[in-house]
Amino acid sequence: MKFSDIIGHDDLKRRLRQQIDAGRISHAQLFSGMAGYGTLPLALAYVQYLFCENHIDDDSCGVCPSCQQVAQLAHPDLHFVFPVNKREKKSGEVVTSDMFIDLWRTVWREKGGIFTAEEWYERLDLGKTMKGLITAKESEEIIRKLQFKSFSSAYKAMIIWLPETMNQEAANKILKILEEPWKKTLFILVSERPDLLLQTITSRTQEVTVSGIDNATLERLALSKGRNATEARNMARLAKGSLLELESLMRGESDEARHQYFELFCSLMRLSYNDKHLELIEWAEEMTTLTREAQRQFFLNAVRLLRESYMLHAGLGSISYLWGEEADFCRKFAPFIGNQNIEILVREIETAMMEIAQNGAPRIVFTHFALAVSKQINRLK
Repeated sequence: MKFSDIIGHDDLKRRLRQQIDAGRISHAQLFSGMAGYGTLPLALAYVQYLFCENHIDDDSCGVCPSCQQVAQLAHPDLHFVFPVNKREKKSGEVVTSDMFIDLWRTVWREKGGIFTAEEWYERLDLGKTMKGLITAKESEEIIRKLQFKSFSSAYKAMIIWLPETMNQEAANKILKILEEPWKKTLFILVSERPDLLLQTITSRTQEVTVSGIDNATLERLALSKGRNATEARNMARLAKGSLLELESLMRGESDEARHQYFELFCSLMRLSYNDKHLELIEWAEEMTTLTREAQRQFFLNAVRLLRESYMLHAGLGSISYLWGEEADFCRKFAPFIGNQNIEILVREIETAMMEIAQNGAPRIVFTHFALAVSKQINRLK
């Protein structure tokens, strides 16, 4: 994975190259950003540039043995840790990343390194509720692997994907390694939720914030795929910086799902407006039947619709990207979203998303969320 293979992030790629060229390589780095931003491939491109034997045009050459091995996720000095789990485990069975490294490489090749935790868990066949974990045994494996000398590169590198899935014991073991690292050893933590990491871990890392891909880049990509100018512009904005979301929009796969989330949003707001508390509890019960990824997508769409409604309320409809049924509903709904409640509503969504991500009981989370929303909608009645 060369830097030139990464879509967008030109300024960030330039800074990362300059760090390596100047020898300013922090032993522990935290790449934080959503999967669709290309955060994981960017981390791999950084390692490939570090390991490359012959830089060409401010990039790794892509043809030397080190580059080819990194690109295949098979370099002897590059190691991966990622959340894993297994249904119907035997008593006392310990599950580690190495058991699934072939599947990891397969998914990487298929997805170009850009995939969500939920997509990974689906390939692990974990069902709707089981999630992957990074256990203390995994931390012990990290120590075992890194205590040996490097094989062919000056550095040894460990990429830990989704370190927020570490349990407490694993996190403490990782902390000890970060405090006393081996010479020429690089840790890259690739996280979507760095706020869930121990503060003692984040304080020992150099954070590399990977932002969403800019709309202009996404728009050009959509145009290159045959979309007309209006479609490309709208899709780029709706993608919210994510290649995954843009691809979903271009395939049309999100249309049905977006309609479902929109119907759930409308139902929540209508029940809230009419103080239908019993029905709100039934709404919360319906939400528990969705997968965790679908629940997360509902929240993301709810934030988008709330913000668009607020823009309409503020008289900024000329820059709104709503159309069809969404535009019709939000125009009517806009009077009930204003300065008094927009920030509180968004905060309620963010809190509920965090609780779901932390394996909170969906029935409790969504019931509380629905009643809290009802209280805020009624503030502007």
